[in-house]
Amino acid sequence: MKELNPTTDPIGQNLIKVISNVCFSVFVFSVLICTVIAIVYQPPDPWESSRALTRVFTQFENATFQTDTSVLKTGEDFVGSPSASPAAMTIPLTDAIIEKSAEGIQNLSMACEDVNVVNCSDPGVLIAIEKFNMRLFKSIVFLEYQLPVDGSKSGECDVSWRFRNKKEKSWRKYRDFRRFRIGYGENCTYKVVGAKGWHSGINARRPRRSNVTGRGDRSKVTSPFRDDEINDTIPVLGSDTDFRKGRYLYYSRGGDYCKEMNHYLWSFLCALGEAQYLNRTFVMDLSMCLSATHSTSHKDEEGKDFRFYYDFEHLKEVASIAEESDFLRDWRRWNKSHKKKIPLRKVASHKVTPMQLKNDKSTIIWRQFDAPEPENYWYRVCEGPAAKHIQRPWHALWKSKRLMNIVSEISGQMDWDFDAVHVVRGEKAQNKDKWPHLDADTMPDALVTKLQGVIQPWRNLYIATNEPFYNHFDKLRSHYKVHLLDDYKQAWGNTSEWYNETMTLNAGHPVDFDGYMRVEVDTEVLYRAKTRVETFYNLTKDCKDGINTC
Repeated sequence: MKELNPTTDPIGQNLIKVISNVCFSVFVFSVLICTVIAIVYQPPDPWESSRALTRVFTQFENATFQTDTSVLKTGEDFVGSPSASPAAMTIPLTDAIIEKSAEGIQNLSMACEDVNVVNCSDPGVLIAIEKFNMRLFKSIVFLEYQLPVDGSKSGECDVSWRFRNKKEKSWRKYRDFRRFRIGYGENCTYKVVGAKGWHSGINARRPRRSNVTGRGDRSKVTSPFRDDEINDTIPVLGSDTDFRKGRYLYYSRGGDYCKEMNHYLWSFLCALGEAQYLNRTFVMDLSMCLSATHSTSHKDEEGKDFRFYYDFEHLKEVASIAEESDFLRDWRRWNKSHKKKIPLRKVASHKVTPMQLKNDKSTIIWRQFDAPEPENYWYRVCEGPAAKHIQRPWHALWKSKRLMNIVSEISGQMDWDFDAVHVVRGEKAQNKDKWPHLDADTMPDALVTKLQGVIQPWRNLYIATNEPFYNHFDKLRSHYKVHLLDDYKQAWGNTSEWYNETMTLNAGHPVDFDGYMRVEVDTEVLYRAKTRVETFYNLTKDCKDGINTC
């Protein structure tokens, strides 16, 4: 037998070596490819989505704003679904819930010989009203009802309820109270045979409350209805110890003061965003200056309260806020009663970035804006590299609940069944260089022709507009039930809830229903319409931002 040579490599060993070499080559090649990708690849900017959101609200070039202020949007207009507030969680009423309630009271129905008597406290009356409302008001989410009470005549019942419009994207609730005429259907069950309009059920409203609107011997004003859910009181900082333990970001007044509201919002939310980035309480001046653009006097008006325009209660819930005058008082008191001063860092330039202040241990960071415009604008803090770190908290800014109550009143008086057109005129209609067709396309005859092809005749038509001449839209009245904001002046007149409540905030002095409030209300009514027609891209072929910008 021939003996095997131990020095000879078997075929299997050679094959293993070849496979090993190939695998190693593939591994080296893969590492090389991954290295090249890691060097060349540019990942998407994680902050791009936030910048896209802020571009929806406003745009700016250098240090000036050129925005369309004819339609105002704030945080609640961009929320995907109603934000759940633990204190405000209420299960909406549905057909299934109402039917279940009806089944539970079938055995309690009265005998047919008693049909001449309507007992408003009978559960069957409420069931009938709930079914009627569900059929009539398709755009309303009903949240809760109060027990019906007697109306002014036999067979009439007044009832109040809380609701939210389906297009309302916040958790806020509103109240209506109406009068119903109750009759009888099959099996002697109750049914609604007639109903009156918005706030007609006066016996079901809350008791009148008298508010002292001024100081000293000023007279009392009786409010016909009060929204007790509004809580925009100023938060108290607490004791000296609490004050010392806090960490604050304080902005001095800058060049943004008395600028247009879009400018103010852009700057204010920059400051609030920096406070949140630094995990500090923002020291806020509630006293605003209304630009001449929006004031009734056409002059800049100081001393306007932030709470006239925005929901301070919601802001307090989502952000850490200290009111400026209380903050300064507590600061002065501390300095007088303690030898050791509170650690303070003054920042004189917006070029000191939020990133540089992130690890600062001072109790108070005081940004001062003493440079000439535009270097003294608050929003300059959020420009440059800071734009990738500061997110403007748009969700924190909602319109005033008091103004939203006016929106509900206007919509409710049209029974939530209306269409709307937004007609932009004013200075834009006069600027033929940028908007050559706008004036002609929004004239009465042109509006009639355009809207007849979009909105059915004799529908409720709400016109949101900056056109100052009330009779400009009279030709539309031959085709539609036209509604303008000025048709509802009683909603902010001197006997209204809004008038009394804002006067209380204003130390007993009446508050003008100014141009900016008009824009806020017009905008929200416009959003609640079933069919909405916009000026640009619907009424006119002109571009929203001027010629050649479509």
